Amino acid sequence: MEFWERNMPKGMFLRSSWEASHIASPKRELTLEAYAAARGNHIANPIPIDRFVSYGKWFQQQVATDVERRKIRLVRAIDKGFEVTAEDGEVLQSRFVVVAAGIGPFARIPDALSAFPRSLVSHSSQHTAFDDFGGKRVVVVGGGQSALESAALLHETGAAVDVLARQSKIHWLRWRGRITRNTLLGKLIYSPRDVGPPGISQLVARPDYLRWLPRNSQDWIGRRSIRPAGAGWLIKRLKDVPIRTNVRITSADRVNGKLRLRLSDGTDSVADHLLCATGYKIDVARYDFLSPEIRERIELFNGYPLLRAGLESSIPGLYFLGAPAAWSFGPLARFVSGAHYCVPAMVNSVCGKMR
Repeated sequence: MEFWERNMPKGMFLRSSWEASHIASPKRELTLEAYAAARGNHIANPIPIDRFVSYGKWFQQQVATDVERRKIRLVRAIDKGFEVTAEDGEVLQSRFVVVAAGIGPFARIPDALSAFPRSLVSHSSQHTAFDDFGGKRVVVVGGGQSALESAALLHETGAAVDVLARQSKIHWLRWRGRITRNTLLGKLIYSPRDVGPPGISQLVARPDYLRWLPRNSQDWIGRRSIRPAGAGWLIKRLKDVPIRTNVRITSADRVNGKLRLRLSDGTDSVADHLLCATGYKIDVARYDFLSPEIRERIELFNGYPLLRAGLESSIPGLYFLGAPAAWSFGPLARFVSGAHYCVPAMVNSVCGKMR
């Protein structure tokens, strides 16, 4: 839960549906409903980030009370396994290592903007609140949920906000929840995992079948399933926020402590701050706890590890969960709901090798 707690602004909500926000458990009993009943209070829908974090911590207390809090300094391969060095210097050995370290190191700021100080340009994951931006002019770059909800929060704190999106229009998710809740057809065309458009959603929820498709088909399904989009409940909150589509920043200069942005439509914009909600570029070499030898040996494609059945990498015994598994197992791996498939697949692989 660390990323959700430290890298998401207060006041945000989950875009995912209620059904897709249950954390995976073997008997599927540790649901949001079970958490609400245990704590004796109601959870709103959409789900507030802080309530989801609380749910995650409650879940952990039910299944893993002995979680180690130490950071890992180094993971290196040795004969028949791995050597893991903790931040306090203790060295552990194991036949298997499962990397489920999140997307924090992968936050992407466009190269043309990365040289500016954080006071002028930042990534959306670098903020837990937007209170300091009240009264300032802020340009938000991006057309997905993070960009649009950040813009709403900034506007509500008193900032003057403009949104710049590269796509030709903003995609709003308005009808899916109504269809899936109320119709048999909805339940047939949408998986409860809630990743991807109708029909394709059911295929994405079954990575073992998805992996049989030609690579170009898998890539198209991946792009289509995670294209930038905003939850329908944001529309009213953004009615007074200018959103410009089909535009991008071509250059940026620092002028009198502000940013002057030149845009692809030939216009300029001046801002006190530029917020990049520009997603994440997966590159497992940026996990600094992986030894140089592992980073050199592991087979990659565009930064993604090439994973075999069970989410095992080309280095035997080294597994990856979460977004790094998306190239091999599809977009489902990027989401909380993906754990319902990915974790059992990984556990079955490890247990099979231990026999």
